[in-house]
Amino acid sequence: MDEQHLRAMMQEHHTASYGWARVCAARLGVEAEDVLQTVYVKLLNGQARYDGRAAFKTWLFSVIRNTALDERRRRRLRWLFSADITKDTDRPDFATDQLGQLERSEATESFRKALSGLPGRQQETLHLVFYQDMSIQEAAAAMGVSVGSARTHYERGKQRLREWLRGREESHA
Repeated sequence: MDEQHLRAMMQEHHTASYGWARVCAARLGVEAEDVLQTVYVKLLNGQARYDGRAAFKTWLFSVIRNTALDERRRRRLRWLFSADITKDTDRPDFATDQLGQLERSEATESFRKALSGLPGRQQETLHLVFYQDMSIQEAAAAMGVSVGSARTHYERGKQRLREWLRGREESHA
């Protein structure tokens, strides 16, 4: 698909794409705009290529969803590990927020414990996907297991971490 046709298709589906991006970004308008902008850049620079196997809109929505999930994961990891990053820098506004620093360091340590409490393959898969930015297929190849096996470990690990997060939220409520 040439760039002119791609731009026309993007414009045709822009309103629906923005609505879908809002859903994928937990209804936060600014984040939806960021996700959609990232998607458009991916499309225009060739990182995401339409191959015609599905309807354009279906393919576009999958790119939006995957990009939103990537952004949400990165944002969550940045938050969880922000205490470690900011320890070594001089940021007086952060230093004055002692309670925030304590909460972030406790959350970071709790998250690390939860992650280390997972079975080995789940830990490996989540580490490769979250920390090394690998796809599940790449993680499977790196681990020497089938894609189905890696996907199962990934989903089970995420489910256990979700349960941990729910328990943590309930204990703080």
